[in-house]
Formats: sequence, C-alpha cells, structure tokens
Amino acid sequence: MIYRSSLGTFTSQLKTWVLLAALGGLLVAVGAIVGGRTGLIVALAFALLLNVGMYWFSDRIALKANGARPMQPGEAPQVERMVRDLTGRAGIPMPALYIIDRPEPNAFATGRNPSHAAVAVTTGILGAMDDRQLRGVLAHEISHVTNRDMLIGTIAATIAAAEQR
Repeated sequence: MIYRSSLGTFTSQLKTWVLLAALGGLLVAVGAIVGGRTGLIVALAFALLLNVGMYWFSDRIALKANGARPMQPGEAPQVERMVRDLTGRAGIPMPALYIIDRPEPNAFATGRNPSHAAVAVTTGILGAMDDRQLRGVLAHEISHVTNRDMLIGTIAATIAAAEQR
C-alpha cells in the first residue's frame, strides 16, 4: 500500500509555495532592475496573474497543448483498472483520464492537486508496453499526483519561459 503522511503532504505543499514565491520574487527583481519602480510594479502584477493562472489552468493548458481527449469508458479498460487500483492504494481521488493519439510511448500527469488531476497516455504507449510495464508507468504518474509535482513543474516552466521573453 502506498502511504503518504500528513507531514509529507505539508512538505510538498510548502515546497510548491516556496517555489512560487522564489520565482515570483525573481521575476519582480528582474522587473525592478530593468524598469525601476514601474518595472517592479508591472512585474509584480504579471507574477501574480501568472501564478494564479498557472494554479487554476495548468492542467487544461498541458492537455490542450498535447492534443489530449477524454478517454471514453471502455476505451482502455486496463488503464482505467490500473489507475483506479493505484489511486485507491494512494488514498487519492481518481483522476480524469485522457488519450493522446500519437505513436510515441508517453504518459504524463497534470493538475493543481489530487482532486483536480488528470493522467494522459498516448496510443503509442498502450501498444508498446505489456500490463506490468504500463502499471509501472502509471504508478510513476500517480506518484506525481500524490506529491503535487505537476503543479511545481508547470509553474517553474511557465515562469522560466516568461523570464526569457
């Protein structure tokens, strides 16, 4: 059984907020250096909008960017069965399941927290892996959901991209 302590969940949430604050602070500092007081205010407003937007919409952005579509009931019963078992063991809600019609073997998890998570798999991974391998990949993705890794990664990537512009 997968076990996640309250302290572990708190630590993951704390890491997320520390990352948000640090990257937001970096963005504000760059704004201040480039544009003085006005740049600082503009960068602060941008950082706040970016963080709120990424918190609420990161899952939809990631799914749309990858051309994911909702998995129809019975379309990939082995995925549904495995994810249901893994989330039950982890003590988290069942995420929404998505299919990406692409030949590459790939899977990812996205969402702001376990209650608003999604797991996407490509058609390529369904054809390339046996049940044991696929279960391992899905367990890896569910661990990202449990640890809230996808929010941290999405926010970090978005802010890094914004700072390069």
